[in-house]
Amino acid sequence: MSDFPTKARVVIIGGGVVGASSLYHLAKKGWTDCVLLEKNELTAGSTWHAAGNVPTFSTSWAIMNMQRYSTELYSRLGEEVDYPMNYHVSGSIRLAHSKERMQEFQRAMSMGRYQGIPMEMWTPEQAKERYPFLATHDLEGVLYDPTDGDIDPAQLTQALAKGARDMGQKIIRFCPATGVSQHDDGTWTVHTEKGDIDCDYVVNAAGYYAQRVGEWFKPYGGRTVPAMVMSHQYLLTDEIPEVEAWSKENGGKLPLLRDVDISYYLRQEKHGFNLGPYEPNCKGHWMTEDDPMPEDFSFQLWNDDLDRIEDIVTDAMERVPLMATSGVGRVINGPIPYAPDGLPLIGPMPGVKNAFEAHTFTFGIAQGGGAGKVLAEWIVDGATEWDMWAVDPRRYTDYTDQDYCNQKGMEVYGNEYAMHFPHHEWPAARDKKLSPVHAKVKELGGVMGAYNGWERANWFAQPGDDTSEESTHTWGRSGPWEQRIKEECEAVRDHCGVLDLPGFSRFVVKGDGAAEALRGLVTGGLPKVGRINLVYIADDRGRILTEMSCMRLGEDDFVMITAATAQWHDRDILVNAMPAGVTVEDVTTTRDTLIVTGPKSREILSGLTDADLSLGWLTHQAATVAGQPAHLIRVSFAGELGWEVHALNEHMPAIYDAILAAGAKPFGMYALNSLRIEKGYRAWKGDLSTDYSLLEAGLERFVKLDKPQDFPGKAAILNEKQQGVKKSFVTLTVDAGDCDAPYMSCIWQGDQIVGETTSGAWGYRVGKSIALGMIKSELANPGTELEVEIYGQKCRAVVQEDQPLWDPANERLRA
Repeated sequence: MSDFPTKARVVIIGGGVVGASSLYHLAKKGWTDCVLLEKNELTAGSTWHAAGNVPTFSTSWAIMNMQRYSTELYSRLGEEVDYPMNYHVSGSIRLAHSKERMQEFQRAMSMGRYQGIPMEMWTPEQAKERYPFLATHDLEGVLYDPTDGDIDPAQLTQALAKGARDMGQKIIRFCPATGVSQHDDGTWTVHTEKGDIDCDYVVNAAGYYAQRVGEWFKPYGGRTVPAMVMSHQYLLTDEIPEVEAWSKENGGKLPLLRDVDISYYLRQEKHGFNLGPYEPNCKGHWMTEDDPMPEDFSFQLWNDDLDRIEDIVTDAMERVPLMATSGVGRVINGPIPYAPDGLPLIGPMPGVKNAFEAHTFTFGIAQGGGAGKVLAEWIVDGATEWDMWAVDPRRYTDYTDQDYCNQKGMEVYGNEYAMHFPHHEWPAARDKKLSPVHAKVKELGGVMGAYNGWERANWFAQPGDDTSEESTHTWGRSGPWEQRIKEECEAVRDHCGVLDLPGFSRFVVKGDGAAEALRGLVTGGLPKVGRINLVYIADDRGRILTEMSCMRLGEDDFVMITAATAQWHDRDILVNAMPAGVTVEDVTTTRDTLIVTGPKSREILSGLTDADLSLGWLTHQAATVAGQPAHLIRVSFAGELGWEVHALNEHMPAIYDAILAAGAKPFGMYALNSLRIEKGYRAWKGDLSTDYSLLEAGLERFVKLDKPQDFPGKAAILNEKQQGVKKSFVTLTVDAGDCDAPYMSCIWQGDQIVGETTSGAWGYRVGKSIALGMIKSELANPGTELEVEIYGQKCRAVVQEDQPLWDPANERLRA
């Protein structure tokens, strides 16, 4: 091939809608020397058999942003690239059978309104007017989204491909990639059956083959891609005269219907229906030795398996009786990739330089436009417009073995439209990572939650408490846990509590030049030897990339401690920033942590340790506790006198037993969340994200603009300081009802949205509902009255002083 490219800036492996969108968006950002490789024809994977629905609805802020952008792009794309497309914006109705579902809809509608999506809540009678064939007798209400619709997946992909080619990009079909090689300078060679291509960056956009492609990156720091493949069926009915008559009379299609409590969508397809169920008795494929993934499944389907979806089909016929008058014309049964949480993997490939991922899309048509935008920003700019942690591949770490992926994929598919209640924990594939005192925690009544695969107690149940899954199906704060959380918070307030906290991400950073390298990375200063402090790392825009506790053991010897979920995210930041001669060792799994906190914590520890417990706040020391070697750090996320006790796993059981025996009361993560919010302490990827700058977040005291090092974001922060911030971080007390404010609840002044909450919880020490959030700076004055919208209810909220609600002078913390 004389025109075969041997050089490219980016090579994308995979020619579905996401690969084509990524190529198109790279060109829109000016990178027009990129190549897309497809082993068959474009759309040959999940794209070709996709139903093509394009919703904006999501209860994830990031996903809603991505899907909203897709609808905006698709509405103009055909004209922009001069390619005909069938894009029907029919609107959609989602049916609610319960008060809880109505609350979920209200939350999504509020988020949508903030993003400019004009969703509406309808009565069943209003829905019947717009959809006369609908049975509405058992409905609580309906969510209407006028921007919803459907698009032809093949036309969409070809339009994106044409747009990319017109801007100079190359697409090579029938050209399987066969492997990759990385060079010492971090660049790549992608090997294909037609020749090699040298490039700066590689993108794995291989759809349900992403796991296979991912294996090529293992020699360069990669891991097995956390994914599996589900069998998804949808059926097309024969044409129905009444549907044809309605369409002609109304000049369009019926709204797309989703009965989310039964778990299906029903869409008008020409003059019949397309029914797509997500059945609980679902089926995964290519998971066993007797069902291996074929080398090439292009443009192929599996045989029908209608018995699996019979109950849902029957339900749909009762909901829209007209459907029962028609026969089934065709059944589509094809593969859809699933990540363990049902969300795609878009962003930097964990552990591998200059490699990116954009794959495992369950709703690839709806998300494809936004995914291409996000990926192009990540590659070209090094950062995305919106915080995209929800889809960042680094959100998964080493606990996602294939058994985990298979179990979670099946669980997510069978609960595709399920509500994600704040106190509910999904039961599949648990106990992947256990603390050395896990059995003891369970014995004490620990009701567990999974945090980056680690099991931690959320709360401690007493005999007779209801710990059933059903009890958690509420958006409210009250449930069997409420009294226990209150008791745990009071124990920390009045006496001493102990929390087992496995999975804290820990990195030992040491070697000549470590201190100088860290100074050039973090926005502020480093602690002296023997001390610990918080450090922040910004991106080039001055936005919050991460927060770490920096513990200094020696001149060039540090332990960096960070959130459990941040493990691979922060590892990559540290590894990429350190020069030769400085090592970054991940010691997360070898150690455990106890939080021992409360006014009696010194008294309890004094009988167990040889440590100097008079050392002040933000100090650390090696010591023995209960005869075991440990490290004591004088900090407390709960905002009381306290220490973190860090020890090797084998030493922790004796320490935990001794602290319990001395009178400490076990407490859980729900109590800790309540305690930290009373102090205004920020949580990573809620209050601290790349949606906000350090100055907006009120973290200027952690920024040293006068230090000589040119740390990332320094120029942007300096510029923002001169211009003044437009948004400010505040603590609000809220006259909430039964529910506290969830993440991304709208904050109102009159009829204007003026900000959003970043987290919310009940404060048991102050006896109030609290929300942390971002509002317009001119409103961030103590006493300003606003409203927070909580599941559709506007609740009075008051801006508080810029200090903790509990112990504002930190006297208890420093006692």
